Amino acid sequence: MSIFDLSGRVAVVTGGNGGIGLGMAQALAAAGCNVSIWGRNADKNKAAVASLSSLPGKAEAQVCDVTDPASVKAAMDATLKAFGRVDGCFANAGIGGGGRQSFIERTEEQWRTMFATNLDGVFHAFQAAARHMTERAANGDAFGRLVATSSLASIFGTARNEHYAATKAAINALVRALAVELARHNITANAILPGWIKSDMTAGIMGNDKFVANVMPRIPMRRFGEPEDFGGIAVYLMSKASSYHTADTFVIDGGYTAF
Repeated sequence: MSIFDLSGRVAVVTGGNGGIGLGMAQALAAAGCNVSIWGRNADKNKAAVASLSSLPGKAEAQVCDVTDPASVKAAMDATLKAFGRVDGCFANAGIGGGGRQSFIERTEEQWRTMFATNLDGVFHAFQAAARHMTERAANGDAFGRLVATSSLASIFGTARNEHYAATKAAINALVRALAVELARHNITANAILPGWIKSDMTAGIMGNDKFVANVMPRIPMRRFGEPEDFGGIAVYLMSKASSYHTADTFVIDGGYTAF
């Protein structure tokens, strides 16, 4: 059996109905993992599940708003009813900052809305998953994977995007704390820091010729990332191959940070 075989495993992917989340979900299902996609848009959820239908892993979806603890609990209960267990939680749901407004003009509502999705949403999803994983570990079935989608904004200065950057830096600290606390239950916690990736969230800025002209020369790979570029890291982190790899932040950016 391959060290990357995920047969019998179950993963939740929040925001898994598009972009990086869908890229991870497709790779997980291709490796045999059963996948539950959590997203707010029922139609996008349905299309995402359909895109996984020919793969070895089974797929289903739950309409879920990660800002709402009750919605997350309902989605977790439904996923456990469908698959019987959850081995991995990819907390990927998030919103972008736009980068159009100065810090001194930032409204309280914009700040709170950003944190509600990008940080509170990770807290809600991880807490529901960790509760189930630690209960299973207490019954002799110790295995868990917590993976959050962070951003290069957590380590670079991003003008007019300080609220977004703050949520992502908090995620990096959160996974390190969880990695230490939950290690005794054989649960790992890591974060993925994507560079400039093609998705609905970045479609607007990537359609800006000035932006592309400025950014592309700074990417050694000379291309923007694609959702499928996150399949390999998702399978690795979900598999036995990463059993001793925890508290890390994986930069996947085509070399952007190195150049």
